[in-house]
Amino acid sequence: MVDQERTDPRYFYDEYGEQEWNRLDRDFFHRLEWDATIEALDANLPEPGSSRILDVGGGAGRYSIWLAERGHEVVLAELSREQRELAREKTAERGVEDRVAIHAGDLRTLGYADDAFDATCCLGGPLSHVLDGDRRLAAAEELRRVTNSGGPVLVSVMGLLGMVLLSVQQAGGESAPDTLRAMPDLVADPDYTAEFRRQHPSAPRMADTHFFRRREFVDLLDRAGLAPDEVAGLEGAASPRGPDPDRLDDAARSAIRDVNDRLRTDPTLADVSLHMLAVCRA
Repeated sequence: MVDQERTDPRYFYDEYGEQEWNRLDRDFFHRLEWDATIEALDANLPEPGSSRILDVGGGAGRYSIWLAERGHEVVLAELSREQRELAREKTAERGVEDRVAIHAGDLRTLGYADDAFDATCCLGGPLSHVLDGDRRLAAAEELRRVTNSGGPVLVSVMGLLGMVLLSVQQAGGESAPDTLRAMPDLVADPDYTAEFRRQHPSAPRMADTHFFRRREFVDLLDRAGLAPDEVAGLEGAASPRGPDPDRLDDAARSAIRDVNDRLRTDPTLADVSLHMLAVCRA
């Protein structure tokens, strides 16, 4: 039954558990998302000290912990109860629990005052998990509303073309999920839902996800009053992932990083990336 899939993000990430914490450190290709995001945070966030940062949909707290370790006061707002519990464990393990307040929070209706934060982060794709277009717009408007005027708002979403390229690259692999046969339907309607997976049972289970094209992402942020200063492809040229990352030597990894650094904000490369990051101002 479709309703047994529990693809609602609230329940999906409860069951996903510590896999979300491990995701960004799984291998070289996944770390590209982390490294590029950290670079953008470093370049755009206010100086630590008196700054207050909101991390919306921050899961088990990887970004919140990174921010707290650099002296920011952080509020982590997360829908999943299990992810909030993991975040409490991880912040305590790293001795930053006094700098990270962990709240139950829904991206679409943030319970914070206007201009409550010096900067807001919505990283890893929480906005992609809002399927309804009007609610996505309301969620983006919430990110702007709770951020001080002129303060940075950094948002990343999941890319449709990156998903297509990855599925083509992995097709035929012995251990790869069979998503390729589902791709024509996803291109026609870029919502990956329980109903979509019922029609394509060989595709992997994931939370309800809307996959973005770059132009759609920019248009959404423009309508929300968050015209992006830039949109970057986080995995960029490595989105198809290619060979086993353990087979890449240091020279190959360096070349991939160099190419991505040089082309990160190229509109075409951003559009084919598995994740796109927009840097905006409230």
